[in-house]
Amino acid sequence: MKKLMLAMGISAATLLSGPALADTYMIDTKGAHASVNFKVPHLGYSFIKGRFNKFDGQFEFDPNNISASSVTVTVDTTSLDSNQAERDKHIRSADFLNASKFGQATFKSTKVTDNGDGSMTIAGDLTLHGQTKPIEIDAELVGHGDDPWGNYRAGFMGNTRLELADFGIATMGPATYVDMELHVEGIRQ
Repeated sequence: MKKLMLAMGISAATLLSGPALADTYMIDTKGAHASVNFKVPHLGYSFIKGRFNKFDGQFEFDPNNISASSVTVTVDTTSLDSNQAERDKHIRSADFLNASKFGQATFKSTKVTDNGDGSMTIAGDLTLHGQTKPIEIDAELVGHGDDPWGNYRAGFMGNTRLELADFGIATMGPATYVDMELHVEGIRQ
């Protein structure tokens, strides 16, 4: 009888504990260990590269259960920086981003698919220029572990292509898209 009660107790504890939850990480923008970069074709001759200087967010990550991961990021569109002030002013204007009206872009994942070998596809909703559309980010785990300051970190890189028309943004000459390159390092909370 005691063995049966013990077995039932262990079974109940196992069932009630449920699956382990992914750890929460804050994206390390303060230490400049993350970046949201873009690349846009310029007149069909070259590319303009830049970044957004202000953004924040967090992600959930469990290296043993990648599909339990999630990410939420908010980008300050007024912080667009292509390394040329007049061009930045024009891109932020109502002609393109209309950053004074749409000062934030947000991404919230809806599903993370583990593709194996640290590769994953992050599906989610991107709100940009007042439009919300589903996108997918091809991502890769760079690494995770203890840092020299007593924290635990995880880092990823990813990329995606955004069609400007999908978000109601005028094309920039022959440029109909922008390629996004993302580097995200977070500190476990």
